[in-house]
Parts: sequence; structure tokens; C-alpha cells
Amino acid sequence: MASEIKVDTIVNAGGDNDTGIDLATNDQILLKVANATRLTMNSTGQTTIVGEGGTNTTSLQQGLCKAWAHTGSGTTTRDSFNLSSLDDNGTGDYQYNFTSSMSNNDFTTTTSAFRDNDAYTGIYFDDQTTSRTKTRHYNRGTTTRGDVDSIY
Repeated sequence: MASEIKVDTIVNAGGDNDTGIDLATNDQILLKVANATRLTMNSTGQTTIVGEGGTNTTSLQQGLCKAWAHTGSGTTTRDSFNLSSLDDNGTGDYQYNFTSSMSNNDFTTTTSAFRDNDAYTGIYFDDQTTSRTKTRHYNRGTTTRGDVDSIY
């Protein structure tokens, strides 16, 4: 049979009562350091953490990178997070399909691409939905699409 301990606060054994875990508030956990709340998690899993400087907070669900990919030519994926597949829709036209959809289609996509050690310019994002984003890559100084060796 499993044991159960019921407490409102956990502090260290050295008597430093201003640092510990506060469980007294219904449906949330507070992690405190030097009597200041540094992390809050509520019953739905929403987690807020204090950032640099001690005053700004970041929601972990909204403040972290939701997807990224390092791809090679064509549909070669070197490494990724939350990428189910990569489609090559033609010369310089790629579609990144997410494993878990975004909450809306207003997310930001940032990328850089290289071919033969020459940085590309004219990267265009198109037809973005909650489940994918598309990029189109153009040869430097032209309006002609070009395939790339690496996309970050």
C-alpha cells in the first residue's frame, strides 16, 4: 500500500523557512526562493516562471519554441522538434508539417538557408496554418526559386 504525506509547505531541514515548495493554495504549486515565488503551476499544467532580473515572468507553454528543424536538401531532416514531415513542393518550395498543431496561425517563422556556402536572401513564408508552415527560397538577387543545401 502506498503512503501519503499531507503537508502545506516543504522547507529545507536547515531551518531556512523562506525557501521551499508551497502547496497551501488550492490547485496550484508555488516554488519559493528567498520568500519570492519563482515558479507557479496550476491544476491545468499552466506553468509560469520568473525570468532574468526577477521581475518578468514567462509562461512555459507560450514562451518556449514550439517547433524547429535543421534540414538538408530535399526532404532530408537532420534534426527537429515537433516536425512530423517535410514536403518538397518543387524548386525552393518546402512545407513543414507539425506533429502537434499550433494554437493559431499567427505564429512566427524564422529561417536561414544556404547553398554552396552562399547565404540565401528572399525567403518568403506562405500559406501558414495551425498544422504547417511553408517557405520559398529564392536565388540571391533574383526572383527565381532555388533549392538549398541546408535550412535552419
